[in-house]
Amino acid sequence: MASVYIHIPFCKHICSYCDFAKMYYDSEFVSNYLDSLEKEIKKYYKNEEINTIYIGGGTPSLLKCDELNKLFDIIKIFKLNNPEFTFECNIEDINDELLNILKDNKVNRLSIGIESTNDKILKFLNRPYTKDDIDRGISLAKKYFDNISVDLMYAIPGESIKDLENDIDNILKYDVPHISTYSLIIEPHTKIYNDGIKNIDEEIDRSMYDLICSKLSKYNHYEVSNFGKIGYKSKHNLVYWNNMEYYGFGLGAGGYIDKVRYLNTRNITLYNKGNYRLEEDKLSINEVIENEFILGLRKLEGINKIEFKNKYNIDINSIDIVNKLISENKLIDDGEYIKIKEDLIYVSNSILVNFIGVDYNG
Repeated sequence: MASVYIHIPFCKHICSYCDFAKMYYDSEFVSNYLDSLEKEIKKYYKNEEINTIYIGGGTPSLLKCDELNKLFDIIKIFKLNNPEFTFECNIEDINDELLNILKDNKVNRLSIGIESTNDKILKFLNRPYTKDDIDRGISLAKKYFDNISVDLMYAIPGESIKDLENDIDNILKYDVPHISTYSLIIEPHTKIYNDGIKNIDEEIDRSMYDLICSKLSKYNHYEVSNFGKIGYKSKHNLVYWNNMEYYGFGLGAGGYIDKVRYLNTRNITLYNKGNYRLEEDKLSINEVIENEFILGLRKLEGINKIEFKNKYNIDINSIDIVNKLISENKLIDDGEYIKIKEDLIYVSNSILVNFIGVDYNG
């Protein structure tokens, strides 16, 4: 059993911070791209049952009705096992027509990139809507879907703690069951990077993270950046964090199948010629276990000790670096799980680097 991510790279507007594979919408490009996407899926899909699908971008919600119908016809190739089926939407695209098409095609979860409810911040991010548009879009989406996740971005230059608190309060009023939070990372080749914008002070970033955790205390904080009500964890994202296999289809998409991690080209010309893969890396057992720790310890519950033993035939308590980090009070062994101490989650990367390059067969 596997999961599927499908990337739709087209956008009406390019956000100032975005480093994903993307390009401006063009109907001819979309048609050719969907043809290539279908060919890629037919080339690599091995007919497993699929238990989660995630269509992201880019901006998949900008596709026109005929383009959406073509996309969903392509998806019919998959052998589906009552999947969690997530579709990313931008606020400005949400309308009755789109939501009806999604419902008719078995989508059962929306991921909506709000980012902020502050009009000034939205302008800085080059998001083409206002708080009033968000209010309208979320209200309409909730008439069609119960399972809705929204994205909140923070640590934005010029943003105050009070700005963030107002954002969180506004999002809490929407009463959606899942919230993903992202500290702004200024990546090369983005507008704000080219404009010379710098990341905010790390201490302010930490204060903002602590505020988010405090304000969202009624949600289950189940992964470093994710909060869900009971029964609403992202099943698709848990595939990544549980180091399970998944397909990535489309421009710039990555996947993990048969112990091979791969990354697709970001060049639309190469992609449309059928040159899908940019790189492939067959992982050793050491690398697989390394990823198990780096991904699995992002979850606040950590790594299940019995499941780890069943996967790798290794007692997790026999691994020296695990015992060392427990003795340093950086990891906790609660008898069932190995996990990072909750007050160290914000600096978890400084702990996770300890698992890189370890000989797990030693």
